[in-house]
Amino acid sequence: MAVKPKTATSACLAAAAAHGDLQIAGAALLAAAGAVRGDGASVPLRGVPPPRPHRHLHRPHGPFPPLLPLPCWPPHFPPQLPAPHLNSSADNIWGEGSGAGLLRSRALPVISARSRSLPAASPAWGRNALFRFAGSRCLSTSTSSASEDDDEGDLPPKAPSSDPEHVGRVCAAIADVIAAGADANLEAALSALSLPLSEALMLAVLDRFKHAHKPSRRFFQWAATSGGFAHTPLTYCKMVHIHGKARQFETMVALVQEMGKEGALCIDAFKISIKSFAAAGEIKNAVGVFEMMKVHGFDDGVDSFNCLLVALAQEGLGKEAAQVFGRMHDRYTPDLCTYTALMLAWCNARNLVEAGRVWNEMLEKGMKPDVVVHNTMIEGLLRGQRRPEAVKMFELMKAKGPPPNVRTYTMLIRDHCKWGKMDMAMRCFEEMQEGGCQPDVATYTCLLVGYGNTKRMDRVTAMLEEMTRKGCPPDGRAYNALIKLLTNRKMPDDAVRIYKKMISKGLEPTIHTYNMIMKSYFLGGRNYSMGCAVWDEMHRKGICPDGNSYTVFINGHIRHSRPEEACKFIEEMIQKGMKAPQIDYNKFAADFSKAGKPDILFELAQKVKFTGKFDESNVFHQWGERMRSRVKQTVPNQTSEQGQDAVRL
Repeated sequence: MAVKPKTATSACLAAAAAHGDLQIAGAALLAAAGAVRGDGASVPLRGVPPPRPHRHLHRPHGPFPPLLPLPCWPPHFPPQLPAPHLNSSADNIWGEGSGAGLLRSRALPVISARSRSLPAASPAWGRNALFRFAGSRCLSTSTSSASEDDDEGDLPPKAPSSDPEHVGRVCAAIADVIAAGADANLEAALSALSLPLSEALMLAVLDRFKHAHKPSRRFFQWAATSGGFAHTPLTYCKMVHIHGKARQFETMVALVQEMGKEGALCIDAFKISIKSFAAAGEIKNAVGVFEMMKVHGFDDGVDSFNCLLVALAQEGLGKEAAQVFGRMHDRYTPDLCTYTALMLAWCNARNLVEAGRVWNEMLEKGMKPDVVVHNTMIEGLLRGQRRPEAVKMFELMKAKGPPPNVRTYTMLIRDHCKWGKMDMAMRCFEEMQEGGCQPDVATYTCLLVGYGNTKRMDRVTAMLEEMTRKGCPPDGRAYNALIKLLTNRKMPDDAVRIYKKMISKGLEPTIHTYNMIMKSYFLGGRNYSMGCAVWDEMHRKGICPDGNSYTVFINGHIRHSRPEEACKFIEEMIQKGMKAPQIDYNKFAADFSKAGKPDILFELAQKVKFTGKFDESNVFHQWGERMRSRVKQTVPNQTSEQGQDAVRL
């Protein structure tokens, strides 16, 4: 076995697991992770108990009809693409018969190629920052919404040299204005600070409020008019990304137009827009933005076309990606990346028949599927519960090439762990090492999650010890996995110790780290003060709360019968431009009724309506009507019962 639990800690865990004592097992797990008293963690919380390169490729001898049933009819290709335009309606992706668009085909001034991409000084935010495909050739069939941390991976880098004191003062001023309400003068509060503006400061503040598009937009506009600072392509792209994530498409398109007028237009702005439209299902607008790239001199040939296909593929839009491919494959010569993106789209759409057809078309074109293509198909088969076919392709890779890499083995191990087959997962893990393929942190994380879900905490500790022994320490995702294991078992105090160890290792927690711990305290541990402490810690670390954070926090207040605080944070969400939270409106209204405010939902709906959020106002109004109708149904019954009692007397 690759894992040899030989320490006293592992023996303690085995005994604890045998008796079902999760508290003892959790304590041993904390010791293995190093999250114990005196480990050097310096993050205080109130009330916390102390503590990939390519190899030589070989083409298979032919198609694989035994693996996937392939259609016997030729694919239907749509007619030719009409003139490019960008339209907000979604009746069809090409816009036949549609009305006025968001962006006209000549709305952006044609500029020179001097600003084709973002500055080379920011290597993490370059040509392939959002569409890491052509360069890295590392794809996953997981859609963008399926991963917890995708949002963090797609963002521009944080400011490398911003003054923390200046950032804190600006963020505090914005937070005070948000708390004061919509009538507060943000521009006056920012001007009173008299701070020098820089690109680093702008990026740091925008990253702090990346989930709040309204204050971010006001701060961005104030910076442009304050004098002494001109927005750069990097700050523009950051703001475009914020609007795209919030699905504020008209504002996003207007900002791209402004980039063109200011001479700051770059190819990354188009890529962000394409990805945002694709994530919202606005396929016609995504294609329109792609056409605008060519109009304004940013078409890089097949690489740009691949970016469009990857954006559609990551959202599981297989049919739409196939239509775009059919319309444009004559304009661009498809390469291996093109077919891989198309196959990824069908895999994410759970249509393995069409994915197999794309595979065979690649072979007919004389292309050699590399390890990325094989991994894409294998993961699609596993997600489609076609494990026998996936194993056949895996065995074929070992026999005829290309040889499996660490990602190939990790996918199979993760599938075994998903179904609780830990013995088979360990056999695959051992085979991986015997074949000379060393596991990475992602491989160990799959095993940690698998053993944790089967309540074998002794094996979790053994894996942690082996990771440290082999020089493969846990990363942020591995720590998040451990925190999730502990919070699912209603052990939030132990999860906080893991969090402190994570900080001491220099790893930055994500918004999901705080959401898990906060939810565990509010809902599982019923510890209101510690839930609020996690919220304060999140703000102190500069993490911008998202919609899930507010939902957990507001539900925590409602569960602990604090409707006034819950109402305050609901209003704060609306001020930031977020949607109405999914909360327990029944208890929320009932608590206010007991406090003598039965019409609080109608009052809240009226306040939200004044801010222009009509959809959210309708949500509160509908819940208010429901509560009112329930009261009307209850009162007559109470009256009739009182009358019957009087008759009896």
